[in-house]
Amino acid sequence: MELDIYQVDSFTDEAFKGNPAGVCITRSALSEPLMLAIAAEMAVSETAFLSLSDMRLRWFTPQAEVKLCGHGTLAVAHILKENGQVTTGETVRFETLSGTLTALINESTVELDFPSPEIQFDVSRCQRLLDNLGIKSHQVVSFSRFDSKVFIEVDSEQTLLNLQPNFEAMKQAEGRGVLVTSRSTSSRLDFVSRYFAPWVGVNEDPVTGSAHCALTVYWSEKLGKFTLQGYQASERGGYVTTELLPNGRTKLIGSAVTVLKGVMPISVEDD
Repeated sequence: MELDIYQVDSFTDEAFKGNPAGVCITRSALSEPLMLAIAAEMAVSETAFLSLSDMRLRWFTPQAEVKLCGHGTLAVAHILKENGQVTTGETVRFETLSGTLTALINESTVELDFPSPEIQFDVSRCQRLLDNLGIKSHQVVSFSRFDSKVFIEVDSEQTLLNLQPNFEAMKQAEGRGVLVTSRSTSSRLDFVSRYFAPWVGVNEDPVTGSAHCALTVYWSEKLGKFTLQGYQASERGGYVTTELLPNGRTKLIGSAVTVLKGVMPISVEDD
């Protein structure tokens, strides 16, 4: 069996920026062990698998399945459009572990409709985690959780940019992901962020679409606005336009660029 395989840079209009995602689109679903093996081989933060027979979309890191992945969903929608399977103005519906997600195909962007998470502020600070991140207590503006992940606002963009986490130490304690954010010093942006998930094989994610749902909920309330501009300040970096919708959902808007197209031969024993 031969599988078409792609690598797409999401949340950017420039190759080698944004967040790379693997994309594999098949008529029927692949087995879970095979999807995990392909994700490990692709060795990017997530590889997205779409089964056209039921429009079921799943995402895998090199080590585990995740419930929600913004840049992987954007990458799949981009490839569907590039291959002529959807057209400008069409809305695609995906069935996922996070419910039904939609992607509106525009001329040069894709609008993703994702669930908005609930942010829990009644949690205790974890000093060990702060130490491993390199964040001092006086630099913490707020400490909360969403979807089993930690959400931290720090006092400045410079504090955020200076972080040099100890990923090996972070993995010694229980965790899933850590989102760190601050207000932006740029007049064009509302906030900046970084996302760390060494527990699932992704030390620092380049651009995290699902995290921007939490960022939208948080900064919309804090800044008193519904449409926001965010920048994820990873080494590759990426921009995400977001909007808090009145129905408890979040809109993420971004572009994508295909950087690799190929064929992966799979033996029957592997499937």
